[in-house]
Formats: sequence, C-alpha cells, structure tokens
Amino acid sequence: MTTTVTTSVTAPTGRPRPAGVPRERRRATLLRWCFVAPAALYMLAFFGYPLVRNILMSFQHYSPRTYFTGEAPFNGLDNWRGVFDNPLFAQSLWHTLVFTFGSLLGQFVLGLALAVFFSRRFRLSGFVRAVLLLPWLVPMVVSAVVWRKLLDQETGVLNTLLMDLHLTSSAIPWLSSPNVALFAAILVNVWIGIPFNMVILYGGLQEIPRDLYEAAALDGAGAWRTFRSLTLPLLRPVVTVVLILGFMSTVKILDLILALTGGGPADSTQTLGTLTYQLSFQQLDFGQGAVVGNVLVLVSAVFAVLYLRANRSDFGQGK
Repeated sequence: MTTTVTTSVTAPTGRPRPAGVPRERRRATLLRWCFVAPAALYMLAFFGYPLVRNILMSFQHYSPRTYFTGEAPFNGLDNWRGVFDNPLFAQSLWHTLVFTFGSLLGQFVLGLALAVFFSRRFRLSGFVRAVLLLPWLVPMVVSAVVWRKLLDQETGVLNTLLMDLHLTSSAIPWLSSPNVALFAAILVNVWIGIPFNMVILYGGLQEIPRDLYEAAALDGAGAWRTFRSLTLPLLRPVVTVVLILGFMSTVKILDLILALTGGGPADSTQTLGTLTYQLSFQQLDFGQGAVVGNVLVLVSAVFAVLYLRANRSDFGQGK
C-alpha cells in the first residue's frame, strides 16, 4: 500500500496559498508593463535619444562636412568654452530670463483675473470665453506677423491710437529701439498666453466648493480676504501646473521672436532659443548650438525641480 504525502504551500499567516497566485501575479505585472512599454519606447525614441545625442554633439566638432563624411571628432570642452566666452551668451541668458518671467507674470495675472471674472456666470459668458481663446489657437508665427504690423513705428495701429488719444506725443519705436523691443516681445507673448492661463485657472476655480464661499461670507470675510485666504490656497496645485507648463513653453520660444524682431535690434531680443538657431543654422557651428540647447534643458529642469519641491506638500496632501 502506497501512501501519498501531499504538501501545501502556506502563507505567513498559516493559510494555504493557492498555487496559481504567483502565476497570476506575474501575468498582472506583465500586463502592466505591456501598457507602459509603448509610452516608454516613445519617450526613449523621441526624447531620450535626441537628448543624449545633443549632449554628445556638444563635445564634438560637428560641422556640415560631418553629414557627408560621418566624422565628428571629440574636442573636449572647446565648444563649451567657446559659448561661455561669447559675450552674446550672457546677454541672451539675461534676455531669456527677463522675457520668460515677464511673460509668466503678465499671462498669469491677467489670466487669473479673467478666470475669476468668468467664474461669475453671466449671459454670453461662454461665447466671450470662446472668442478670447482665438489668440491661443492662431499659429505663433501668424500672431507675430500681425503684431509686427500693429507695432510698426510709422504705420502701426497702436501708435496711431496712442497719439489720437494724446497718450504720447510721438510714435514709439516698439520694434526698432533696443530699449523697447524686448518689452514689445513680452507684450505680444502675454497676449498669446492669456487664454491658456485663463482656461486652466477657470477649470480650477470650478472645482472649489461653493459652500466654502458661503461660509466665508457668513464669517464676514470681504472679497479680497476671501480671494487671498480661500481661493489662492485651494488653487495652488493648478497654479503650479500652469506656471511649470508656461515656463517650459516660454523659455524656449523661437518662432515668435524670429518673426517679430529676428533677435534685434542690436541683439536686444536675442534669447537662448534664437542664439541656438543662430549658431546652428546660420554659423553652422552645431557643436556650440548643442551647448546652448543643453543649457536650455538644464535651466528648464532646475526650475521644474525647484518649483515642484517647493509645492510637493500640496500634492502630497491632495489639496
């Protein structure tokens, strides 16, 4: 008589564990990776590889001849020294910071004001919001060309209007004066970015419960105190997203400035984006152009990390 001894795998709690659990767990893990794999491959192919290639190019002597011979010898830090020794680099970096933060400030303040205004529903509010979206939907080059006509010193509508209203005695050289051109570029970019800020912030305002405003009114809080103590704290996660996305899209702007001023006059609107274009496609120094591109990536990454760390408590608490 043969006795069959069976053993069962027990869990740490002492209960028998079904034999199929590890297989189901592996299958679930594999299924999750199957869903993640397309996105991961896309990121590696279209973001990871170009970034690594750009970093390598910044340490190579990469010229038009390279496209025919395939030879791009490494030259150490020569490209980096050439960029940092170029006085135009520091000037472009400063213009980039002024243009970016000036644009973000104007876009956010005006976008938030419009979002608060439209949160009080009124007749035709939906139609007016749709009309205000038009600047965001128009291609940036088209907007720049239109604004170039509007800001023309001699025939521009803006100067004509200002002089007719007696707000200025002479035409303002919006795009031809080194002292004014950067401000004009910021003005145009603010006009373009207001709709994006308005839409995102308006959506955030709609998520704030109305009961909180009613309770604040019962406590005797005024409009400014309610906005400062209730609206802004609850809107911080949305504000974080708006500012990060706005920074990422503004710091690298190229087409707007190229179509509006071309980086002039006297390099007064030259930014890191236009400097990259000038080095790579006008001077055909792809190595130094890659260096400036890497600086742009680094600036964006540092800003994103610092801002997310400053606001991580809000995300962690789900506020």
